[in-house]
Amino acid sequence: MKPHGVETKKMRSLKDALNRCQELGLRISRQRRFILELLWEEKNHLCAKEIYEKLSQQGKHIGYTAVYQNLEILSQNGIIECVDKHGSRLYSNLGDEHSHLNIIDTDQIVDIQVELPPDLIKNIEAKTGVKVAHYRIDFYGYKN
Repeated sequence: MKPHGVETKKMRSLKDALNRCQELGLRISRQRRFILELLWEEKNHLCAKEIYEKLSQQGKHIGYTAVYQNLEILSQNGIIECVDKHGSRLYSNLGDEHSHLNIIDTDQIVDIQVELPPDLIKNIEAKTGVKVAHYRIDFYGYKN
């Protein structure tokens, strides 16, 4: 979910995310660095509780409230991705633009690359008069 009014830059690495924090004047606290490091190590979307638990297991003791507050600040500033799912929020690193495959029975989200044909995008733009800047498609399914 891209926050309203926030220009999202591609964050291909942890270094990109840390640089973006500095550009925005966000202090890179110990807690914030731990959260960003974890999100760039992980391949899954995680809720705040899972992030808190993983950091605790690594011996990085951060209060749950601090984890949640940092996640909100980072997502509001377009540094990490936040996906609303079933009334909760899931967070991940913000790499290249991607779509999501939501696996309903395992409650997982898998990032996938989907490229729409240029003719389809031109058709959408022609019909709506809106220039498509980026898009995300959400797929839903069950594990076989």
